[in-house]
Amino acid sequence: MTGLRERKKQRTRRALVTAALRSFQEKGFEETTIAEIAAGAEVSARTFFSYFASKEDVIFYDGPERMRYVLDLVAGRRPGEPVAELLVRVIRASLKWAVDPGNFDLAEAAARMELMLTVPSLQARALHVLFEQQLQLAEAVERAYEGELGALEAAAMVGSLVGAVKLTAVMSLTRGDSQERVWEAITAAAEISMRGLSNV
Repeated sequence: MTGLRERKKQRTRRALVTAALRSFQEKGFEETTIAEIAAGAEVSARTFFSYFASKEDVIFYDGPERMRYVLDLVAGRRPGEPVAELLVRVIRASLKWAVDPGNFDLAEAAARMELMLTVPSLQARALHVLFEQQLQLAEAVERAYEGELGALEAAAMVGSLVGAVKLTAVMSLTRGDSQERVWEAITAAAEISMRGLSNV
């Protein structure tokens, strides 16, 4: 059970994210100051820096936690589980994690996606994060299938999976799809990438 101190930290973090996204949409990312974000969350600028190192970090706030969750799933590969099945299961589990209370908001996700697509500094950060996450996942898959799968095969499978899922998510969110439709599209993309185009 989460303690009172941790719940308070989570509420403060959430308030900072909400205030930041509201200000980014109203004023623009570059025009928004950290002091304004802190004021919107009713905390000090010093408190902001206890949670985030920069404005960019607010946009990618859930990346490290989600990545740890994914890597733990891969490390806990089921005996005899084929890599394609594991990766599709990872996507499904990641989506389930996202819909837990406090982990996902469709309007917030769409707003973050729009910022990543339109603000140059966030575009660069998003590409860097995407590359790092794919590399971590590929290395984790190789470790989980040591002696069965080489580095190049792991990289190719992860690249196919992540590319399909990310592009589908962008298209579905920017189209204004419902949360259910976004999830369906992402799951279908993961399954297609693992089946292979010849079976579509």
